[in-house]
Amino acid sequence: MLILVAEDNPENRDMLVRRLVRKGFDVIEAVDGVEAAEIAAKYNPTLVLMDISMPRRNGLEATRDIRAAHNGGGPKIIALTAHAMADARAECLAAGCDAFATKPVDFPALLELIATVCPAQAISA
Repeated sequence: MLILVAEDNPENRDMLVRRLVRKGFDVIEAVDGVEAAEIAAKYNPTLVLMDISMPRRNGLEATRDIRAAHNGGGPKIIALTAHAMADARAECLAAGCDAFATKPVDFPALLELIATVCPAQAISA
């Protein structure tokens, strides 16, 4: 399963990438929303882990771009944000995200969420 990690913070991105690779996932990276949409179009990942607060285009805009490029479909997208309020969750889902996880990332919980969003592709914790 190919996962795109779209995260502008290098430490957060590196932590996610290393842990996902150790779990057997193939991982590609993007550092901002523009790059996330471009890489998603080029590589067609199964899943995007989308940081919501990124430069150039934020994660919500990038999610809308990915959905538009796939006529509303495309990869599964899990929003990653430090904003845990109900309105932030609703905004992410309205933009086209399939699920929502808060930061700091609880990696075992993220793996469970991945298994829920992509059940045929997930690897167990």
